Amino acid sequence: MKLVLVADPMCSWCYGFGKEMTTLVGRHPDISLEIIVGGLRAGATDVLDDSGKRFRLEHWARVEQSTGLPFNREGLMARKRFVYDTEPVCRAVVASRILAPSTDLLKVFRAFQHAFYVDAVDTTNGEVLAEVGAAALRANGNPITPAEFQTTWQQKYTIEAAAAEFALARSMGVTSFPTLFLEKDGQLRRVRNGYAPVYQLEQDINALLAAA
Repeated sequence: MKLVLVADPMCSWCYGFGKEMTTLVGRHPDISLEIIVGGLRAGATDVLDDSGKRFRLEHWARVEQSTGLPFNREGLMARKRFVYDTEPVCRAVVASRILAPSTDLLKVFRAFQHAFYVDAVDTTNGEVLAEVGAAALRANGNPITPAEFQTTWQQKYTIEAAAAEFALARSMGVTSFPTLFLEKDGQLRRVRNGYAPVYQLEQDINALLAAA
């Protein structure tokens, strides 16, 4: 039995959901977790203007109110000519899995989230992603250098693997992030679309198991 989380590191509700997922998997170590990156704005080319930034800050305020997690609003507003393309950071998650298949990918995923939402670094930049990703992997006991990370991140097979995950998410019927599934006995059941606190997730999972 395992949980399947479809999410994007640069989705604000996914950022809020990360804390709940960490608690959930900590309480249920017998249930494994698979992460599929969804590509919220993969391939976007439009520059985020002040209106677009303020729109996102409204979402951030709601997430902060619901979860208590911090956001660096000034960092977003100060960024010039920022293109909100989530493909690079999603690909960095995929690169992390390639480099360290047995690592705790949720911790790495959350490191990319923290880098964007709290540290306000440019998680569309390959060099930045390599630094963040390598540090997160090293913290999990995987001695990966930023240079090794960036090399893997740049490879054609990594680009194709990320694109395949975006397609997989669509084939699963995912239209919003985060979306959580439960897989048991080869059957995939949707637990919930969107953010929910851990107690609600546990209720949803128990209801699915009781109905199976």
